Amino acid sequence: MIYDTITYDLSDDIATITLNRSEVMNALNTQMRAEITDAFGRGGREARVVVMTGKGGAFCSGQDLGDRETVASLDLERILRDEYVPMLKSIYDCPVPTICAVNGAAAGAGANLALSADVVIATQSAFFMQAFTKIGLIPDAGGTWFLPRQIGMAKAMGAALFADRITAEQADAMGMIWEHVPDDQFEAHVARRAAHLAKGPTAAYAKVKEAMFASLGNDLEAQLAVEARLQGECGKTRDFKEGVVAFMEKRAPVYEGR
Repeated sequence: MIYDTITYDLSDDIATITLNRSEVMNALNTQMRAEITDAFGRGGREARVVVMTGKGGAFCSGQDLGDRETVASLDLERILRDEYVPMLKSIYDCPVPTICAVNGAAAGAGANLALSADVVIATQSAFFMQAFTKIGLIPDAGGTWFLPRQIGMAKAMGAALFADRITAEQADAMGMIWEHVPDDQFEAHVARRAAHLAKGPTAAYAKVKEAMFASLGNDLEAQLAVEARLQGECGKTRDFKEGVVAFMEKRAPVYEGR
């Protein structure tokens, strides 16, 4: 697929997807959703970590509402089912670690697009907003699933009902994101985080994701069984053997992701 609304860069086992409609604060339209879906599939095959960020001063302002004629005839159920679901699943199901580098405003579906990644790192000046009730809608793009699990029902309900701006510092404190960093350190910090994952035990990372996601629907006994099965699989990898040898030899391991 040729990308017009995003850019895709692969370097040092890191795939970087940049939302590239800065003139509309990287608002999501049909084409962008299709391109994001394709790019995450590609990144999962080609890279050992995928980073998503936005061009310009915003990460993503959500659904593109700029065309009033289009808005008047929106079939929101179809759009969510046919366009958002594949996009979000391509991120959530990506076999390698995913980082969302939130470089500015993340509002509406843009906020929940960010939350679909494994790790969210935001600039100090970034903010998140469940803006849906401001136009008579409910949180979508996975918001009603991600938020209660990440920050608890009380905070999730308040975020959805009041549609308040949540600063990066607040999002960090309440567990919505992994961390926030000063704006002038943001790019270098994200690059270091991505490089760390790109050089890590990729097969183990995939099992970490599988185990964590499975825990959301399991009781303790079932989850212990999942852990045993996945740990058995990790124990057969080349990276596990390398990690043990490196530990014994008191050196840094050289992981190959297999």
